Amino acid sequence: MNNSVTYKHHKGFTLIELIAVIVVLAILSAVAVPKYFDYADQAKTAALQGSLGGIRSAISSYYADQSITGKAKYPTRRELDKVGTVMQQELPKNPYNNKNTVKKITDPASARARKADGSTGWAYFFDNKSTPPVAIFWANSTDKTTATGGRSGNTILRANKL
Repeated sequence: MNNSVTYKHHKGFTLIELIAVIVVLAILSAVAVPKYFDYADQAKTAALQGSLGGIRSAISSYYADQSITGKAKYPTRRELDKVGTVMQQELPKNPYNNKNTVKKITDPASARARKADGSTGWAYFFDNKSTPPVAIFWANSTDKTTATGGRSGNTILRANKL
């Protein structure tokens, strides 16, 4: 008679080991997922700030050119849209709503409040009849950005005596 006992060893994981792995993965994802969304928001904010900086520079250059050649004035919305007049390329898209159209704002109170409805990528107020002329250009987006010192990506180009 054979007294040896044969045991079959099953290869695999126990339920406890599987639960431990799932818990570790859950903890890692709880840390990593919010970081990913934070990086995506920071990237949109940086793109928005870069676009606003380029547009502001172009509008300021137009104003300076007009000052040298005659009466100082800011570009109209149509001049802003026409490639080669103010901007050498089409206006960049607002990264928050993916639109590059400009909404002309005629109400100074709305411009001061930087009202945004998201219907266009950008909003633009100008008053060349005031002394000195005034222009405000901002992102027409209701999304909040992570930019410090700003609200909703709103950046004033120049706000002299509205």
